[in-house]
Amino acid sequence: MGYERIHVICFGNELHGDDGFGPAVHICLAAAPLPAHVRLLRADIAGLAAINCFEGCGQAIVVDALRGFGPAGSLHALDPADFAADAARAEAPAGFHGAGLGALLQLLPAALDRLPQIRLIGVEAARVAPFSPGLSASVAARVGEAAEHIRKAWQ
Repeated sequence: MGYERIHVICFGNELHGDDGFGPAVHICLAAAPLPAHVRLLRADIAGLAAINCFEGCGQAIVVDALRGFGPAGSLHALDPADFAADAARAEAPAGFHGAGLGALLQLLPAALDRLPQIRLIGVEAARVAPFSPGLSASVAARVGEAAEHIRKAWQ
């Protein structure tokens, strides 16, 4: 039995505090073998160059830091509609994060012949500051939990 192709796309910049959540989850997931139908991608910024990460899959799991969804360190599984409703509020302001994930998700229907099912796994950022590497304790504590949540999605 074949599996639907899944792309796990991790956004963020580990030099900007909690914006490094996506790269930290990427490292965690890359530490173990991946199923053949899963592709793990790192798209540090959410600019137009990240559109190709969404091509050729039936499902895309996006990982990023968020703002405005709960207390610092809270983990969220969102549909794009939940995120796009207030994308400017939702994105952790990293300063160098391209056009932003909300803008990218809004462009995808026009840019792709076939839009995958998209799910966003995000953590509420506590601290995002340029050139301040390292996750806050509340965000770092959620990296393993986010990775496990993602692993369950591809089983």
